[in-house]
Amino acid sequence: MSDRTFHFTTIDIRGAVATQAFGINARGDIVGEYVDGTSRSHGYVIRDGDTTTIDYPGAVFTHASAIGPGGDIVGFYRNAGEPAVNSHGFMRTNKGAFVAVDDPGHINTVAEHILPDGTILGCRHDVDQMNTMRGIIVSTNGSIAELDMNGSMENGATPDHRRVVGLYYPDMTPNHQEGFLIDDGEFRQLHVPGSVATQAWDMNPTGEIVGFYRTPANVFHGFVLREGDQYTPFDFPGATATRLRGINPRGDIVGTYNDVGGVSHGFVATR
Repeated sequence: MSDRTFHFTTIDIRGAVATQAFGINARGDIVGEYVDGTSRSHGYVIRDGDTTTIDYPGAVFTHASAIGPGGDIVGFYRNAGEPAVNSHGFMRTNKGAFVAVDDPGHINTVAEHILPDGTILGCRHDVDQMNTMRGIIVSTNGSIAELDMNGSMENGATPDHRRVVGLYYPDMTPNHQEGFLIDDGEFRQLHVPGSVATQAWDMNPTGEIVGFYRTPANVFHGFVLREGDQYTPFDFPGATATRLRGINPRGDIVGTYNDVGGVSHGFVATR
């Protein structure tokens, strides 16, 4: 697979100083986050060419992570006066109603992905985003399964739940992340050869995995992983850094790139 088989489109929200894209569903709806001129972060959704801002009621920070096939959106937010480590999960239904997504007994919850059946993936944590962080899967009946691994986050899965991808901190070092794949209960580390950090962020029904890695020169590149261990670099043309965040069933990809001036832009790469 080559990025030359894709058509790249930049995503910039009007009036924003920075834009990122994080999720894309089967019909091509895109969600992400942008920063306005006052340095406040907002979520957004692009559907049929129209852009809608997403702000959780009363929040000072809102991040939209993923969108399901029916238009339900998940993400997280922070309230006024809270430390930067705090995050609270939410789901915004396709009717526009907000529903809290929390792991009881923990201070913070991050909602990162939603599957077609409404299952939500992400993580929970308390006063830090490492030692107390664990990946979670929130079922539609409200039950929560935690990954038995500190410093972990679950970011994507196949619709049948048999394969899950995410990231973790193997030695609890802030700048050292590795991706993982849990395939029918079997854990496998995902590591791009030659990288100093690897993160896996999404998986589509055919098993294609997207994410990004960091080189020893501190440069970020996206990657696509198919069956086996063949990591294909995937960069926005001319970018100084690329991070892949989402992939839909057709194989369209969304992510973020930095231009030569260091400004971040969202993008979609369509087949």
